[in-house]
Amino acid sequence: MAMKIRLARGGSKKRPFYAVVASDSRSPRDGRFIEKLGTYNPLLAKDDEKRVVLNVERIQHWIAQGAQPTDRVARFLEAAGLREKAARSNPKSAVPGKAMAERAAKKAARSAAPAEEAAAE
Repeated sequence: MAMKIRLARGGSKKRPFYAVVASDSRSPRDGRFIEKLGTYNPLLAKDDEKRVVLNVERIQHWIAQGAQPTDRVARFLEAAGLREKAARSNPKSAVPGKAMAERAAKKAARSAAPAEEAAAE
C-alpha cells in the first residue's frame, strides 16, 4: 500500500482548514485516512504558532514506514526541522506569459517614441 502524508481539507466555504493525515495514496483527498497527524490553518498569521501543528513522533513513525509527504507537507517538515531542505528550481516562473510580453513590448514602444523624437530634434 502506497502511503502519503498529505492535507485533507475541512472547514466551510471560503474558510479553509486542513488536517495533516496519513492515508493511502489511492483514497480521495478528503476521504478515508488512517491517522490524523496535525493541523494547518492558513487563515492565521504566518508567525502564529497554531498555524501549523504537527505530531512529530507520529510523522517520523510514518516516514520510517515508507510514507511520502506531499510537497506542501514536506515544506512544513522542513520548517519544523524534520527534513532536509530540498533544492527547488523553477527557472520558467519568472518568464512572463504571452499576453504580458505583448503588453510590455507595447509599453516599451510607447515610451521609446518620445525619446526618439527628442533625439531627432
